[in-house]
Amino acid sequence: MCPARAVFAGIFAGLISAGTAAAPLVPCRIDVVERVSGWPVPLVELRTLHGVRFVSDNAGVIAFDLPELMGRELWLDVSGHGYGVKADGFGYRGVRLTPVPGGRLRVEVERTSLARRLGRVTGAGIFGESQKIGLDGLWKETGVLGCDSVQAVVFGGGLFWAWGDTTLPHYPLGIFHMSAARTNVRPLATFEPPLRLDLAHFRGPSGRPRDVARMPGPGPTWLSGVIALPDAAGRERLVAAYAKIRAPLSVYETGLCVWNESSEDFEPLSVLWREMDAGPRPPSLPDGQAFLADDERGVKWAYFGNPFPVLRCRATFEMWCDPAQWEKMEAPVTLTPTDGGKPVKVHGGSVAWHPWRRKWVTIFTQASGAGSFLGDIWYSEAPAPTGPWGRAVKVLSHDNYTFYNPRIHAMWSAADSPVLIFEGTFTREFADRPPAVSRYDYNQIMYRLDLDEPGLAAAHAP
Repeated sequence: MCPARAVFAGIFAGLISAGTAAAPLVPCRIDVVERVSGWPVPLVELRTLHGVRFVSDNAGVIAFDLPELMGRELWLDVSGHGYGVKADGFGYRGVRLTPVPGGRLRVEVERTSLARRLGRVTGAGIFGESQKIGLDGLWKETGVLGCDSVQAVVFGGGLFWAWGDTTLPHYPLGIFHMSAARTNVRPLATFEPPLRLDLAHFRGPSGRPRDVARMPGPGPTWLSGVIALPDAAGRERLVAAYAKIRAPLSVYETGLCVWNESSEDFEPLSVLWREMDAGPRPPSLPDGQAFLADDERGVKWAYFGNPFPVLRCRATFEMWCDPAQWEKMEAPVTLTPTDGGKPVKVHGGSVAWHPWRRKWVTIFTQASGAGSFLGDIWYSEAPAPTGPWGRAVKVLSHDNYTFYNPRIHAMWSAADSPVLIFEGTFTREFADRPPAVSRYDYNQIMYRLDLDEPGLAAAHAP
């Protein structure tokens, strides 16, 4: 072969070799499903023996794409906050799989919690693993990476959603004056996974989600007690209590604010307390989780608490505006578990009427729980919104992770269904330094609790 031809052949062979090496690896699809029901299970982690972590998305899908382990039998540790597999003889909890490019495998997990995980409501990459293998390509990203506690209120013919501090992709400092969105009152066709909740965020000129509650003064603005109330003219008004925050997490001002439908923002109505004027302890506010209830005379009241009511007022805009009309209430700080053991210390949660049970029910986070400091979730019920509350049952536990401010979506409860839907904030904050769960950390996760579960029988007992 002449030298020139040999050089050309070498270059051509090199190009072929480089092209082969650069060919993308087709992932192996792994479906994580609940044993028996076959429902897809989000937030289940598979971890290799050399520390690579995969987490199932809302469709229960993992796109396994490690070239060094393709075609090899491998062990994957399995963990899933209420879902898992049985331990083997050495105490290891995992599965053996042999992934191949373009293949499809199945991991069945057993549910150990009474509540079923439906999926993640907020954040990015909700179907990120599915999209790696060509599924859910029409799912639209909201531009939100993470957000704090949710409040959802029926208002204006739809659902109004509001969240606390919100993380955006473009900079470490995101939204600190509440973000918000709208949906239909019933945006979900079914309460089975995979969860697809299409949120229409309020956005600024750049197209990014924007704040909706910029109260005057430095520091973040937090809203709570969001509720829709009629005014004297019969107009529906969306209202909330606000708090202004200084670092690290101290309140220096509280007040009331009202939604302006024209500007699509909350506007200040009145300042109730300023630290520099009135001392270090703010007075009671209509904050926490709000709900409506009629008394024995048929008078409608607005209740506020987190979870149990600590304040109420007549359910009108004018009564809510006037602190002189607010009635303070006493709320329990502990509940007795169904096994009669150590009292369960209540941290935060919500109360709602459930028409199927014909009872008032609560979902709340336990302070200093066994699973994690703020990760154990309990259920109880009562004949009235103020109690007395019956014995509590643990329905969910997060392993060294936090799940706080669980909120019941009472608008989705029905007289002919035992289903109770709630969601809360999933975060590593306040836990014992766990690694952040990719995409899920600092986001809202939704659960379904079927109130006819045999495990809840003790909570139903008189």
